[in-house]
Amino acid sequence: MTPERTEKITRVANSRRFDLTVVLENVHDPHNIAAVLRTCDAVGIYEIFTIDSKIKWSNRLGKKSSSSANKWVKVNAFKSIEECIPVVKAKYQNMYCTHLNSEAHSIYELDFKEKMALVFGNEHDGVSEELRALCDGNFIIPQIGMISSLNISVACAVTLYEAFRQKNTIDYQHLFQAEKAELLEHWKQIASE
Repeated sequence: MTPERTEKITRVANSRRFDLTVVLENVHDPHNIAAVLRTCDAVGIYEIFTIDSKIKWSNRLGKKSSSSANKWVKVNAFKSIEECIPVVKAKYQNMYCTHLNSEAHSIYELDFKEKMALVFGNEHDGVSEELRALCDGNFIIPQIGMISSLNISVACAVTLYEAFRQKNTIDYQHLFQAEKAELLEHWKQIASE
């Protein structure tokens, strides 16, 4: 491995965030999942969680569509809400979902400095009622157009970049040192294969 490649892997591993994640519930389109992975990689998210109770997508996620982001962002796949959510809640302080209702908060009102999981539902039905009931609250992306929702991958990107903006005000370098060191060793193995 070249010194430049080693330097980049080290820099990116040291920038990974272990205090923010995404949960995708039954997202059907592998292109949407790939786009979410690319955004997660871009803003430094270490891992995401998927709940695939209706469709198994992971084998359809190609390197081309995700630009190999699935190589650098850990994907924790589960077959049910009951399997996934206890794992998420054990690692993340709060869990918020996207859902349009009168109790929803704007993404600009959320305090992304907390350790949190952001839940996005599938393209047709959104986040299920069962999963919404397990969340600490819900959020919306303010819009003034005729259509009241964005594509899942776009909604995720907009939300993650607001989180990225807020989190960049925190001195993050001294946090999660053990996790970053373990990740760096793992990535060096991947890069040398």
